[in-house]
Amino acid sequence: MSTIEDVAKLAGLSRTTVSRVINNHPYVSDDKKKRVAVAMDTLGFVPNSAARRLRKQKAETIAVLVPRVTNPFFSKLIESLEMAASEYKYKLIICQTRYLPEKELEYLQLLATKQVDGIILCSLQNKWEHVEPYLEHGPIVLCNEYAEEAKIPTVKFNQIEGAYEATKHLLEQGHRRLLFCSGSEQSMVVQHRKMGFLRAVAEHKLQVEYMEFIENAYDIEDGRRVFHTISHMNKIPTAIFAGGDEVAAGIISEAKRNLWHVPEQLAVVGFDNQLLSEITEPAITTVCQPVDKMAYKVIEVMMDKIVTKRYRHKEIYEFDLELVVKGSTVKNMMMLA
Repeated sequence: MSTIEDVAKLAGLSRTTVSRVINNHPYVSDDKKKRVAVAMDTLGFVPNSAARRLRKQKAETIAVLVPRVTNPFFSKLIESLEMAASEYKYKLIICQTRYLPEKELEYLQLLATKQVDGIILCSLQNKWEHVEPYLEHGPIVLCNEYAEEAKIPTVKFNQIEGAYEATKHLLEQGHRRLLFCSGSEQSMVVQHRKMGFLRAVAEHKLQVEYMEFIENAYDIEDGRRVFHTISHMNKIPTAIFAGGDEVAAGIISEAKRNLWHVPEQLAVVGFDNQLLSEITEPAITTVCQPVDKMAYKVIEVMMDKIVTKRYRHKEIYEFDLELVVKGSTVKNMMMLA
């Protein structure tokens, strides 16, 4: 295997000059750059980028912690984050926590061992007091998640308003028995959506006859389970805030399989405006989140923290959401025209 000394000897230059060429030093003549390039090509020499990063005290890599890579929302978010990071010549490491606190802490060790320059937390499974010590080693940015006690940058959506608009839409369609379906109650995203849901219900309290809550629903299979749960209730909901398009799709598909009519017997609102919401029959009324805008803001903030090293500084950036009404809540879409 060729070494930098071999390149220097073949190019007729010093090892220092070759090192400057490899590291893009500004004060090297074009002639010397060409000689080094020819020598490297002839010897098949590839610079050790890991060693160069170590010398610069930077890994030029960011870890992104997500609960499920199979969730289309997080898949889209990862894609957008990667595109934004590449503009800064940074790479991403994707870490799936599966909602396990111990996995989250395991991946946070990447920051402590200097394998990454920063960590983007897309969900938070541990108490903040267990995460905060890792700020001694580099920046952490919360993305799509929120923790009141966390004195770090946070980029999120206005979940309260999004859930409020979705619930208000169901109530305006005349529904009186509602179900709020969500993931873990420990998540601030879920808590904020529940706040928006309850705000809409409070405004229509004379109309609402009944409401129920179901937790730990994340995917299509959970949606199918939710349908069978409600189908055996004494008071069956006529409208569901599903909290995610995957869950909404599972509810709708199982409802149809059991010969229920959507939205006449059961109206369903999802969240995320995934492609799935378009191909489900009927299409799913959902809340659209500007994932690209959030991703680029997250990377912008992360780059600033890597440069300034101001890790313990609370900043909140929030993006508004939009309700996209489709066939899962309104039978005759022409009525909305």
